[in-house]
Amino acid sequence: MILWGRPANVAAMNTHIHFDIGSSTIGQVLVALTDKGICAILPGDSPRAVIRELRARFPSALLERNAARLVRVMPRVIAFVDGRSTTLAEPLDPAGTEFQQRVWRALRDVPSGKTVSYAEIARRIEAPTSFRAVAQACGANPLALAIPCHRVVRHDGALSGYRWGVARKRALLEREAAR
Repeated sequence: MILWGRPANVAAMNTHIHFDIGSSTIGQVLVALTDKGICAILPGDSPRAVIRELRARFPSALLERNAARLVRVMPRVIAFVDGRSTTLAEPLDPAGTEFQQRVWRALRDVPSGKTVSYAEIARRIEAPTSFRAVAQACGANPLALAIPCHRVVRHDGALSGYRWGVARKRALLEREAAR
């Protein structure tokens, strides 16, 4: 177990987070749990990269790699990430500001295979001039795919930045459109 520090909008100090890493069609995937549910789904190119991201997101949490604790959850998350399952019924525990939570709830209403603009999400949460803040909330999303920020595009429909890479975003959107 290792202890790391905490930004204001993440899990409280000494929160115990269990995690493990699996392989998926989009790379390595770290899945992390609190007692309340999944607090992170982080894709990346290597185990080192996803662990580094987990440490940065939860610097004051007690992080423990624990495959036994995730033995039932990990296969479900990987099936969801790989597109073999269209739902993830696990409880989610994303840490974020109230504004981020509003954005993330709106994103969960965007159907698979569809895209929306940052401005559209801003309108849906009744903050029509906050499209840049919506983009920042997308970048702060701790639950890749479960909170589908990959479905958000620029107002002209073009792909824009994605926390886990535009190539992953394109692949995810193409896979969803093909269903």
